[in-house]
Amino acid sequence: MKGKVEASKREELIEQGKQLKERLAGLEEQLTKISELLYFEGQRIPNTTHPSVPIGPEENAVVRKQVGVKREFTFPVKDHMELGLALDLFDFEAAAEVSGNKFYYLKNEAVLLELALINWSVAQLTRKGFVPLSTPDIVRSNVVEKCGFQPRGQNTQIYSIEGTDLCLAGTAEIPVGGLYMDQIVSNSVLPLKLVAFSHCFRTEAGAAGSATRGLYRVHQFSKVEMFIICCPEHSEAFHEELISIEEELFDSLGLHFKILDMATEDLGAPAHRKFDIEAWMPGLDRYGEISSASNCTDYQSRRLNIRYRPVSEALAVKKVKGSLPPLQFVHTLNATACAVPRMIISILENYQQEDGSIIIPEVLQPYMGGLGFIRARKL
Repeated sequence: MKGKVEASKREELIEQGKQLKERLAGLEEQLTKISELLYFEGQRIPNTTHPSVPIGPEENAVVRKQVGVKREFTFPVKDHMELGLALDLFDFEAAAEVSGNKFYYLKNEAVLLELALINWSVAQLTRKGFVPLSTPDIVRSNVVEKCGFQPRGQNTQIYSIEGTDLCLAGTAEIPVGGLYMDQIVSNSVLPLKLVAFSHCFRTEAGAAGSATRGLYRVHQFSKVEMFIICCPEHSEAFHEELISIEEELFDSLGLHFKILDMATEDLGAPAHRKFDIEAWMPGLDRYGEISSASNCTDYQSRRLNIRYRPVSEALAVKKVKGSLPPLQFVHTLNATACAVPRMIISILENYQQEDGSIIIPEVLQPYMGGLGFIRARKL
């Protein structure tokens, strides 16, 4: 077209150009659809599994350790609903009118207990070198997906905000992971140990029945979450560290619990290996999950594009051309330090007294203004 071209030939070439442009637009549209399908299918592929993980459903989990013993009662045991209602600690009926089922109001000493649990657990972890964070409640759906959770679909546990690409965070690990998205983390600052306070929102799709009544399974709750970003060769050691911290925290509250190495079908997409902690809840007459600790290896960091360069500081300062090793993906781990509603259940049911009062665990009393008991109000 740049040279001399006859008019008829020029018109023919122009027409061909138009056809190529239209064809290219059609191919780009097809490519977009195929890329979206490929991304969707890719999101369904879970992490690899640690060779020691038990194979099969949840009931195949292996008890790794038991801590403490069940408390013996000399009087009929009440569950947290009976105890809490008698002590005017929460209101589910009013919350159902205002917000719907599985929401609740905490009242009186229950509010103090929630704040005490949060402040106590954050204080314990900051003493261990964890950096405190408070995270956004709302995150973009693509960040949710990159962390290994599905924000859409019939059985999703994620609340989506209609007409937007935003979701309510189901756990602090999502906004904490997103904090480092598309970053190259300096080798000198690894490991990053973070403790995040957040509100969590979950649809609890399919959850029903007496086993989930009261505070055990709710749509909104407060939680303190540990999150570690580290070099790949250290992630298994940090997984053990997280478990030992959880054990120390729950043991100091005087709870009886067991640590479970969870089976493959209960891991979820991101977890390479996951340990759950289940505490004895005498009012419910069963063990209930109060915590989990997961090593997600590089499953989340690949999707979030969080990398580091494994190089010594001396070599990095010299910046010798060709001497620096390639960037690698970090490993991420997360563990629950305190899921408030489950902890309130455990404390109310394990520390109940014959007269209906509740003893406050000694380690929490300084965080409740020295309050040692929750007692019924005098009329």
